[in-house]
Amino acid sequence: MHRVVILALEGVYPFELSIPQRIFSVAAGADGEPLYEVLTCGVSRTVRTDADFSITVDHDVDVIATADTVVIPPFTPAGHNPSDWLPAPVAEVLARLRPGVRLVSICTASFVLAAAGLLDNRPATTHWNEADRFRRMFPDVRLDAGVLFTDDGDVLTSAGVASGIDLCLHVVRRNHGAAVAQRVARRCVVPPWREGGQAQYVERPVPAMPDMSTSATRAWALENLHRPITLRELAEHARMSVRTFTRRFREEVGMTPGQWLTRQRVELARRLLESTDLPVDRIAAEAGFGTGASLRQHLTAALGVSPTAYRQTFRVVESVA
Repeated sequence: MHRVVILALEGVYPFELSIPQRIFSVAAGADGEPLYEVLTCGVSRTVRTDADFSITVDHDVDVIATADTVVIPPFTPAGHNPSDWLPAPVAEVLARLRPGVRLVSICTASFVLAAAGLLDNRPATTHWNEADRFRRMFPDVRLDAGVLFTDDGDVLTSAGVASGIDLCLHVVRRNHGAAVAQRVARRCVVPPWREGGQAQYVERPVPAMPDMSTSATRAWALENLHRPITLRELAEHARMSVRTFTRRFREEVGMTPGQWLTRQRVELARRLLESTDLPVDRIAAEAGFGTGASLRQHLTAALGVSPTAYRQTFRVVESVA
């Protein structure tokens, strides 16, 4: 069984600490067998949190050496220097990692991996509010503050707080496929895949001209997914130039208009596969993909399964529920 070890450090954030335990412990195979063993350890058995309580963990850091995946939730460091993110006891723990282990950081725990030199010349992300400080401290890391998570094979990082859920679901999806990840998401009552990146959550001043939002055009596009929609048509509906519309759309949604349209078409196709008996070709037409082959291509790229497999999986899940 794949062993996930969660490293709880002093000042750990309780919510983020609970995410990997909840996601991985729910993951099960077709016969209900657990797919992960999840253990929580600490440098000491009693770990202070950033809330008004401490926790007791059942394992010491020796279990790190047996981990297939190590997850580090965020914590409050002693200061703001790189060394504060990697105190000697934590550096010693990371030195015990066995070759090939997968490292996962949630939120600002990416600072730990960066301080250890594990993110040099690699893609990573962190909470958008800490992005500037991260870049100053670790200029050799290829930080992308606009995404919910990054996957560079054996090192994965997530953006702020709840994006840890997105990343853990991604790990399940990568290990066991989309169907298992979707079952986990349903059990945890979270979306199996969220739109866009964390750019949509970044604080910005209220626009001086609310009528310049792209929201009305997005609503219009959702009513017309069955037919081709061009970027120029979207810009004309919003009464903007193509350049202005594209920039404003990305600021508001966190992705390009084309990416958003494809995502919405996939979501519509999923709903139709789940709730109707329409043939795949008809669903492809309703969702604006044109042909069944195009729908299969996009659904496989987005979810890792064909339309037929998705429909069968959903119905099995519903009958069990």
